Amino acid sequence: MKNDEMSFEEMTARINEIVALLENTNTPLDKSLSLFEEGVTLIKKANGMLDDAQKKVKMLTEEEVK
Repeated sequence: MKNDEMSFEEMTARINEIVALLENTNTPLDKSLSLFEEGVTLIKKANGMLDDAQKKVKMLTEEEVK
């Protein structure tokens, strides 16, 4: 599954998998670098999703107050 098609929950699960693999001292360096890059990409996308959700909640709660 491509990163663009992943839900927030799928992204966090994959990030946790990546962390476990990176903590494994038997993971080769080239694989570790590839995993790290994937993890950074996923974290950026997940943070973007959180930011969007936060903006939507703020907008909705401000509308309720009016």
